[in-house]
Amino acid sequence: MAEQARLSASPDQRAVLRRAWPHLRTQRRGVLAALALSVAATATTVAVPAVIGAGVDRLLDGDRAGLMTAVAVLTALALLRLLLFRQSEIRLTTVGERVVRELRDLVVERLSRAPLRFLEAQPSGDLLRRATTEIADLANFVRAQLPDVLTVAGQLLLTTIVLFGYSPLLASALLVVFVPAIIVVLRLFKKAADPAFAAEAAAAGRVATTYRELVQSHEMLRTGGGTDFWRTRFLRDGERRYRAARRSQRSLSLISLARVVQGATTAVLLLLGGRLVAEGRVSVGTVVVFVLATRQLFDSAAQASNLVGQVKLTLVGLARLLDLLATTASREDPGPGPSVVVPPRGPYTGRSGPLTAARGVLDIRAVRYSYLSGREVLHGLSLRVEPGERLGLAGPTGAGKTTLAKLVTGLYTPDSGSVHYDGRDLRELSAAELRRRVVLVPQRVHLIDGSLLDNLGLVPGTPDEKRIAAAVARLDLEDWTRGLPDGLRTRVGRGAEALSAGELQLIGLVRAALVDPAVLVLDEATADLDPDTARRLEIAVDTLRADRTLIVIAHRESTIERLPRVVRLDDGMVLAEG
Repeated sequence: MAEQARLSASPDQRAVLRRAWPHLRTQRRGVLAALALSVAATATTVAVPAVIGAGVDRLLDGDRAGLMTAVAVLTALALLRLLLFRQSEIRLTTVGERVVRELRDLVVERLSRAPLRFLEAQPSGDLLRRATTEIADLANFVRAQLPDVLTVAGQLLLTTIVLFGYSPLLASALLVVFVPAIIVVLRLFKKAADPAFAAEAAAAGRVATTYRELVQSHEMLRTGGGTDFWRTRFLRDGERRYRAARRSQRSLSLISLARVVQGATTAVLLLLGGRLVAEGRVSVGTVVVFVLATRQLFDSAAQASNLVGQVKLTLVGLARLLDLLATTASREDPGPGPSVVVPPRGPYTGRSGPLTAARGVLDIRAVRYSYLSGREVLHGLSLRVEPGERLGLAGPTGAGKTTLAKLVTGLYTPDSGSVHYDGRDLRELSAAELRRRVVLVPQRVHLIDGSLLDNLGLVPGTPDEKRIAAAVARLDLEDWTRGLPDGLRTRVGRGAEALSAGELQLIGLVRAALVDPAVLVLDEATADLDPDTARRLEIAVDTLRADRTLIVIAHRESTIERLPRVVRLDDGMVLAEG
């Protein structure tokens, strides 16, 4: 078996923004325009010390007109700064939200196309966190912190340029004292923060996974007495996340060393500036510019230290999101819904029409499959099912029945061998064609929160109420829907009308009737059915099997007795047929 791709718990954080740039393709003009506005707004702030310095020199020279000009320019800069920062923030937020929306849509699309084997290989809580929480964190960063990050970066760059324009000597002294020391501080932070924040994100994913499993299995845990074990496990995972968070916060404390560097730099600047003024090499206004500009510089550095933790968390989340997108980049097209399951899309062939006939032979040729390397669950199994044939798959738990059903519907790809319909390998067919050819009604039919009508309509083409009602009538299920509190508009799902296992399969059969496939694969419910539901299921299946191939994964002897052909599996091989 080829090794199944798995998401990295701590993906590569190098060049994250460069790797994210291709995903900004549709918004690049907006991003550049927003950046231009941000630079212009920052320039108005950086210009303030220069104007104040010029005003001080005019004041000392007794130039009243020059002083009033400086005041007027300062007022204009304040108004322009207000306008530009407002427009920059609006543009950045707008573009940022569009980028986040497109990333969210892309994640949903990729996950819906991902093969079932890939989804089953990932911790569900971690996958959910990447697809929801970390995208939400990215959206919050775009709204709240991104404008500040760009402003700080612009001020650092433009202030440095202004200072060199006024006095290269003072600016050089500033850089000699400030830059090496701050680089040491930042390197210490990066060395501690990279693994710390990655470990915190991974620990949060483990907590989410454990909690999700706890919610899903709470009934079993309570009845089986396993709550103490699970509580211990959840607390252990929570403690690991707490320790990881403390490690992240300790790395943030290194940034406070920047304040020591700032104090030392200011002292050197004042001593050197006073000496240069005394020697007549610079004006008092120049020193004022340096004092104000370096204060801006230090304020920007302090603001950057406050933002660096959030930026780091966002970059880690973005790296995890890019890891998900990269891992699923080559995945194929999604199925139509949670309980009418269809295979992924095959390669584009250039043909506009279907490759297969509306009814055809289903041929399983020497398929082998394993979930773990070296542990096959199907061992070269072959089976031929003629058009319109009714076939039952029987055997003990673990015999390979459900695995074979997922191979037949293309949810899994054989490690070797192939599955053909009408002479074509399923991997050659497009998703649209497979939707018309093969449908699986699983043992556990999933519901969404909504009406019965909403749930029945989870098929390709979004059928209207009239078409759904016609499918219900065709399967002779009108008495069932009329018996529900509000008929087709009865609320179902979590916290609403409770449906039995048999009624859930009725929903799956109605969905299958709306798709009208050539091959219907039914994984029969294992739960005991009441007589009325069992009768309705039998009638619906008998109606659906007309002129189509029916494969039933049979769990009850009564079902096996009704099928003209039964294939018994054991240990991944055909044991008997009759």
